[in-house]
Amino acid sequence: MQLTESQRRIVLAMARGLRLKDHRDIEGHKTYALHDPSDRSEPVHPADVEALVELGLISSNKKFPSATYWLTEAGRAVIAAMQAESSQGRD
Repeated sequence: MQLTESQRRIVLAMARGLRLKDHRDIEGHKTYALHDPSDRSEPVHPADVEALVELGLISSNKKFPSATYWLTEAGRAVIAAMQAESSQGRD
């Protein structure tokens, strides 16, 4: 499975404990952001989130107006493979 660099960054951030959330405003516009434990946020591109959902790597609680996303079993497997690949590159 080939992920873009920004998609890899999102799933790796989630694996490190950052929360991915979407937020809707009163007019229904949706934005996505990664939140760290101090609740600072970093916006992420909607197309990246949509692609990760379509690939089955992340899912959400589908709450309105703000949903929280998590890594699926498939997403955790991709993370494990990326980490194994990374550690092999250091050998």
